[in-house]
Amino acid sequence: MSLSVPRIAIIGGGPGGLYAAALLKRLDPGREVTVWERNAPDDTFGFGVVLSDETLGGIEHADPVVYEAMQSDFVRWDDIDIVHRGVRHTSGGHGFAALGRRRLLEILHDRCRALGVDLRFRTVAPAGLEETHDLVIAADGVNSTTRERHSHVFRPHVTPHHCRYIWLAADFPFDAFRFEIAETEHGAMQLHGYPYAPDASTVIIEMREEVWRAAGFDEVTPQESTESCAKIFAEALRGRPLRSNNSTWTTFRTVVNDHWSHGSTVLLGDAAHTAHFSIGSGTKLAVEDALALAASLEEQPSLEEALAAYEAERKPVVASTQRAARASLEWFENLGLYLDQPPRQFAFNLLTRSRRVTHDNLRLRDARFTGAVEREFGCAPGTPPMFTPFRLRGLTLRNRVVVSPMDMYSATDGIPGDFHLVHLGARALGGAGLVMTEMVCVSPEGRITPGCTGLYNGRQAVAWKRITDFVHAQSPGTAIGVQLGHSGRKGSTKLMWEGIDEPLPDGNWPVVAPSPIPYKPSHQTPRELGRAQLTDIREQFTAAAWRAARAGFDLLELHCAHGYLLSGFLSPLTNLRTDAYGGSLAKRLRFPLEVFDAVRGVWPQERPMTVRISATDWAEGGNTAEDAVEIARAFAAHGADAIDASTGQVVAEEHPEYGRSYQTPYADRIRHETGVPVIAVGAISSWDDVNSLILAGRTDLCALARPHLYDPHWTLHAAAEQGYDGPGVVWPDPYRAGSRRPQTGRTDAPKPRLTLGT
Repeated sequence: MSLSVPRIAIIGGGPGGLYAAALLKRLDPGREVTVWERNAPDDTFGFGVVLSDETLGGIEHADPVVYEAMQSDFVRWDDIDIVHRGVRHTSGGHGFAALGRRRLLEILHDRCRALGVDLRFRTVAPAGLEETHDLVIAADGVNSTTRERHSHVFRPHVTPHHCRYIWLAADFPFDAFRFEIAETEHGAMQLHGYPYAPDASTVIIEMREEVWRAAGFDEVTPQESTESCAKIFAEALRGRPLRSNNSTWTTFRTVVNDHWSHGSTVLLGDAAHTAHFSIGSGTKLAVEDALALAASLEEQPSLEEALAAYEAERKPVVASTQRAARASLEWFENLGLYLDQPPRQFAFNLLTRSRRVTHDNLRLRDARFTGAVEREFGCAPGTPPMFTPFRLRGLTLRNRVVVSPMDMYSATDGIPGDFHLVHLGARALGGAGLVMTEMVCVSPEGRITPGCTGLYNGRQAVAWKRITDFVHAQSPGTAIGVQLGHSGRKGSTKLMWEGIDEPLPDGNWPVVAPSPIPYKPSHQTPRELGRAQLTDIREQFTAAAWRAARAGFDLLELHCAHGYLLSGFLSPLTNLRTDAYGGSLAKRLRFPLEVFDAVRGVWPQERPMTVRISATDWAEGGNTAEDAVEIARAFAAHGADAIDASTGQVVAEEHPEYGRSYQTPYADRIRHETGVPVIAVGAISSWDDVNSLILAGRTDLCALARPHLYDPHWTLHAAAEQGYDGPGVVWPDPYRAGSRRPQTGRTDAPKPRLTLGT
């Protein structure tokens, strides 16, 4: 039975507000439901609305009348066209459905009237609705006055972005979802177009702010700029004009709210959240909000519990969509990075930009297109991209998988023991192209914890050689790399499982840093390094590198990330020096580059060196993605063979933006702006992600940490799950009997139609 909410006010007559009104009235005809809409009933902005089959299924279940009316007006298609530099590439099997926004509103108006909803057009919602109604639904859009009036409770975060865009229409139907790039004298512009009626298409023109200004669009009327855009994209538009509906150029803003309800008032749709139009989710999210809110009011015993359940259900879904939308938005913002990619790789990169479409599901949708991309990339027939080789200096890696450095905190006196032999040996047998050690410390004072390994004496070097000999003998073709570092101000702490980053209760050793700033108030204040101490530390790195070479490591990585000593020099938040080693980025780079040069001088020339950096500090005033590009460029100029792009952990007060593959955009940007190979790391968990990132050209290698803790044979199992047993995969002879994936259950069941969109 429905929760008793007899009087409901809805502010905003868009699809989300109207659909909520219809649902709530249908579920309880005795309710008094009123919608206030400041515009006329036939006023609408935008043209077409795209909905997924999943959303349509929810609508059909909740209100078959609305579904049937929509169904009769849908335009459906399967293809996506990407047009770049005069070449069109088509990918099929995607499954879209769209209809006109005005037609959708008409359907919802009719349904609301039939159910007895009071629709008040050209009427601003009066103040004090909370006092006269049991529930107030604020569906008043991205500029929600309700949200702003209670901003102290909802706590909105509104982020503007770097592109201008305008919603337009063309009087003919595209035969696919079309993305077209125009490289003008002012910069790159892009067209997003799709049909929404038998005789009409939505057309969105988008470009970076600086391109928009360079084109003079800030100095002419929207109509004049629309006419210019029609000429720029004349071929796509078949020579026809573009029309607007009071359209203006605007900047997209991402809206996030800490809370969605306040007393009896609740946010819905764009008032609560926004997602960039390039993944077509605005109306979809609003309609799904309405479905979830109505269901919560049906299922919960009180209004307070219903609104809490609604928010708990929708927030994770919306957050996931917003992450995908943010990835898509940023891809288009940084479009210029990819313009010189091979044509099919460019198309694949665009299709997989949001991370929701991947190599594997794109292969299922359109094997022909995906196979052509793989051939252009250089994959042998039937070879997944992750199993193509990659060369760094004199070292050829048999595949693109790296076991990421992971501190084990299990050494005694810095000596790696049987645990390390088994740990690293198992992962080498597991098939990765490169297995990295944990951070190996260059001095006793440079350890993070008492359990950290080192290379500051001969006994440690002998122990490491035992491990490299095992890897080379038992897993031929697997490379093993050493990561050298110094803990800096983050040293003298407990083992991770005893309290991560917590200072030792006793037995501490003094810590050092570029500047005397403790990592946390509970930590030691580090000693600021003088010139003599800098020389000593540089020589410690050099001696450790010499021992690493003698121990048989194939690759050396210099750890300049995560707030450890060299990272501490790079960040303006941890380096406040006023001498030659502090101040500008060039000066902050000076000591890390001195160490790099000294290590490169003793490291065998044929063996590669990489550098791990924190590509952003995730903190105000810290290093940014732009700084990361310059840092990477500097190390590359000094001979770094690749940049391992991690992020954060530099300061305790950071605010990371976690999510699937959340650090890969930094590697992507470094790769395309500097030309230096990169290693991507950070929440890459599936072989499908690895294939997608490699084939799109966003990284050269993928480093995975936790997946290799869960499964030491992750790479071999990835090969088995893909049915691949060719070059790049080496099963140890004793394990070869397990190289076929066990079959469980039926294998002949039909695959569902894929309709995930872009």
